[in-house]
Amino acid sequence: MRDLLLHRLAGQRRHILDQLDGLSEEQLRQPVLPSGWSCLGLVKHLTLSDERYWFEVVMAGHPLDFWPEGDNADWQVPDDVPAESVIAEYRAAIDRSDSYIADLELDDPPARPEDWWPEAGLSFPDLRAVLVHVIVETATHAGHLDAVRELLDRKQYIVL
Repeated sequence: MRDLLLHRLAGQRRHILDQLDGLSEEQLRQPVLPSGWSCLGLVKHLTLSDERYWFEVVMAGHPLDFWPEGDNADWQVPDDVPAESVIAEYRAAIDRSDSYIADLELDDPPARPEDWWPEAGLSFPDLRAVLVHVIVETATHAGHLDAVRELLDRKQYIVL
């Protein structure tokens, strides 16, 4: 089970990175959908809200001291931040997540559960549940990138 979950997570992360490959700096920053997010904004969101939050904070128990201030700040990439650094931060977060995961068993509970989870109808009793959640989140955002990539340059991840 562990190997299957880690394989699926790695595959979804790879899908994200593959969809970014070949896009120009301008395309990476261009909002395409009415909600206004860019490919780089989505990668920053995955870095902070998925990789760092779930594995570094929730499972490893580190503080949430990296969170940017402001509404939807985890989706915002300032113009002076190079695209390569946003993508490099995602890769680094993946590497750190993998090291935290390696030190845990699937049945290990979160080191830092959130009080609001039960009120929101959420339950993350162990690493297994967190892995499934992050796989689903990453896969969902990979699908978003599929649509945006096709709108940007007509490239399809899976040709239908």
